[in-house]
Amino acid sequence: MALMITDECINCGACEPECPNMAITAGDEFFEIEPAKCTECVGHFEESQCVAVCPVDCCIPDPDHKESKEELMAKFEKLKEE
Repeated sequence: MALMITDECINCGACEPECPNMAITAGDEFFEIEPAKCTECVGHFEESQCVAVCPVDCCIPDPDHKESKEELMAKFEKLKEE
């Protein structure tokens, strides 16, 4: 499942440089995660890096983008090819 950033985001910017897929960008009101690029760090790390560094715990699973670990790994492999 891709992750999302809730409106509790304080715009600290800690998450953006930690994303290995460059899925996190500054939005109009708070940082956003592009679901097509988010693999929850599968293929890169044991845990999602944005979740690990977020001081307000606003990086959560996106219920609109449910994916299994296998699907996340397939997305990782596809992104690697680009």
